[in-house]
Amino acid sequence: MIFGNINHEKTYAKLDKDLFNCLEYTKNNNLVKLEKGSYEIDGKNIFVNIVEYDTCEKEDRFWEAHKKYIDIHFMIKGREKIELNFIENLTKKEYEEEGDFLPLDGESNSYVELCEGDFLICYPEDAHMTSLKVDEKENIKKAIFKVIIR
Repeated sequence: MIFGNINHEKTYAKLDKDLFNCLEYTKNNNLVKLEKGSYEIDGKNIFVNIVEYDTCEKEDRFWEAHKKYIDIHFMIKGREKIELNFIENLTKKEYEEEGDFLPLDGESNSYVELCEGDFLICYPEDAHMTSLKVDEKENIKKAIFKVIIR
């Protein structure tokens, strides 16, 4: 996993081309004005889901990981806590092929707090629990880029 901020271009410029292009997309498009929904960047290979929701308590959320896609969580508005662990430290449940969704159970070993402009890149081995409140519940807007593993 990689945690960073969009303002640190010299750092993220060294990323894989597809990941770099997603972060450049955030700079070249006004994500604040995009409506909720899915937007293709390179067909099914790279797309972004624009989501808005209220953060919540940990007991109301779940662990997830993905096998086919890398996730880039980019915070557009608000703050969100994301708990993290590696999938080998958690109990795997049945993988759902259609939604590329691997549910898991267990405890976190780390977390990040995403603020506006921050991003978190999660690879297939990176389990994540999103949508958690930082201090208080709040409404957030976030872009979740999906990059196919080639």
